[in-house]
Amino acid sequence: MDVVGEKTWFDGIKPYVEKAPLASLALGVSSAFPLTMINSTLASRLAEAGIEKKSVTAFALIILAYNLKFLWAWIVEGVKLPFLHRLGQRVSWLIVISVLVCLAAINLGLADPKVSLAGTATAALLLGIAGATFDIVIDAYRIELLEPRQLGVGAGMGQYGWRIGSALLGGLALVTAQRYGWATAYFVSAAFALPALVTALLMGEPKRHVEITAKRPGGNIGKALVGPFVEFFQRPGAVIVLLFIVIHKIGDTLANLTFRILFNDLGFSKDEIALYDVGVGFWALMIGVFVGGVLYAKLGMKRAVLISLVLMAVSNLSFAGLAGAGHSNLGMAAAIGFENFSSGVGGVAVTAYFSALTDLRFTAAQYALISAASSIFGRILSGTIAGGLVERFGFVDFYLLTTVAALPGVLLFWWMLRAGMVDRSIGDAGTRDSDGSVDPA
Repeated sequence: MDVVGEKTWFDGIKPYVEKAPLASLALGVSSAFPLTMINSTLASRLAEAGIEKKSVTAFALIILAYNLKFLWAWIVEGVKLPFLHRLGQRVSWLIVISVLVCLAAINLGLADPKVSLAGTATAALLLGIAGATFDIVIDAYRIELLEPRQLGVGAGMGQYGWRIGSALLGGLALVTAQRYGWATAYFVSAAFALPALVTALLMGEPKRHVEITAKRPGGNIGKALVGPFVEFFQRPGAVIVLLFIVIHKIGDTLANLTFRILFNDLGFSKDEIALYDVGVGFWALMIGVFVGGVLYAKLGMKRAVLISLVLMAVSNLSFAGLAGAGHSNLGMAAAIGFENFSSGVGGVAVTAYFSALTDLRFTAAQYALISAASSIFGRILSGTIAGGLVERFGFVDFYLLTTVAALPGVLLFWWMLRAGMVDRSIGDAGTRDSDGSVDPA
């Protein structure tokens, strides 16, 4: 629940320098590592090797491992690792997966697409599965490390870490590959798993982690497999909450897929796109993440989420304005800036809400399910109809349509607020402190 007393803006900034949010920053840096190596770095490598474009884009399907990670998240939840388990369930898994994701990255670096494209695809898939599992453990560790009052700031710091890690790694891999070859670049990139590993060793097992227990032998695994679903759907209004998770970002996802197509049609140069889309967009998102954390701390979760949903819906209108105005550097900067600022605010508030939905016995499995549900439908819908809608209606009407598509998520959350469903949907990850007490905030 949100109980907001008299708070100064300094109170909203102070949590950023606490241990758990700083740990979230380090975890975010590491979580960017596998996906960056699969996305931008591998695409550059395949293009350099002369692989045809349709084969290069087909490698993007490997990212589906991130959408399907809930299928094996129960393993992370219920399987105890021999010997290492004495360090704790989360720490032991984070150590093992950190090593595996490094080995998978090095293996992909040693694969040569000129010799065997199938072998390279297999190596990339192994890195995708290892990276998705890495995400499962990192998300669970982050949620359980943070107190309920820190979920918003922790989500923001995690996003900061992800963006910083992705930018640094993308540049470092290219520079290293230019001088020493791709195998060395992938080997060096493995160092980006270290921030998460060191964080786990320094911070130790989260005090909020609750072990799954069962009386009969093997009961932990069985409970880990079905327990997350049973617990979630026993909550009042669980189906409505799941519907919100699925639809809340459809308008934003539809719009995002078409931005580069719009820029090309309006005649923007590569330099202009790099300056405004990458440069301005990066800093606007960084500011949005910070503002989102402050809003969450000052206004509480519910109001922060509602504000962010409205901002993300309205941001699509800026691209309708850009499409109508034509080639305008100021218009592009404004549209990109507003879009990324809104995404930054929303990323903090909505991620914090989704984190708070989890039960501390099933943090890994439930958050994997929630994050998959929040993205997979939008990605499928965008990949199948976005281009056709643009061709049929034109860019201006298309972005107006995506704004309308975002409204059901806004209205549904507003109704959930009025009905008290948001408070009832929260799991103990959003209420229970590390000492076992219930946090009303």
